[in-house]
Amino acid sequence: MVKEKYPGAEAFLPSGSSLGKLRTAVQGCRGCPLYLGATQAVFGEGPADARIVLVGEQPGDREDLEGHPFVGPAGKLLDRALQAAGLERGKGFDTNAVKQVHFEARGKFRLHKRPPAMAVKACRPWLDAELKALEPEVLVLLGATAAQGILGATFRVTKDRGRIIEHDIAPAVIATLHPSAILRAPDEAAREMSFQLLVADLKLAARRAKRAR
Repeated sequence: MVKEKYPGAEAFLPSGSSLGKLRTAVQGCRGCPLYLGATQAVFGEGPADARIVLVGEQPGDREDLEGHPFVGPAGKLLDRALQAAGLERGKGFDTNAVKQVHFEARGKFRLHKRPPAMAVKACRPWLDAELKALEPEVLVLLGATAAQGILGATFRVTKDRGRIIEHDIAPAVIATLHPSAILRAPDEAAREMSFQLLVADLKLAARRAKRAR
């Protein structure tokens, strides 16, 4: 059997670079095999003049069904963290490194799986196009998939989180914990400690964005 080849997202990018055109075009993307199981592509959301962009891993089950980023349990935790950091969810732009969910079917349930490196690479043009349209001051990378997709495979969130990194993709890049990783922590004490680290990193992003005004 001949293995099907996928061209990556670049083949599906629209000629215009506006967020509206990108949001429409992404639904027709066949750049990687994830579209075969996904309900829909989940594009980023937020104002076009957002100074802070949050980049997660991929849509979860709720996001895939509803078509919006960060609306599941991890999104609720992110809401709490943003509030604790003095940020409003609606004033930032929320997106993911991969626009379609990757899962394993277990009966009636869908078991979330980390997206393969191939999918992260194939989907990168969508993220690049979003950031080109937005031109944010601060890019916050939530979790290893987003961080390694931008900063390289050797980057370790647990070791290098919580500092401002200069990068050509944005004036300031900050990597931090993904809310879903906090939810998977082994006990309440570990979850609370990780939550406070996330809040601290979001506060750093807020200070950096404010200083750039």
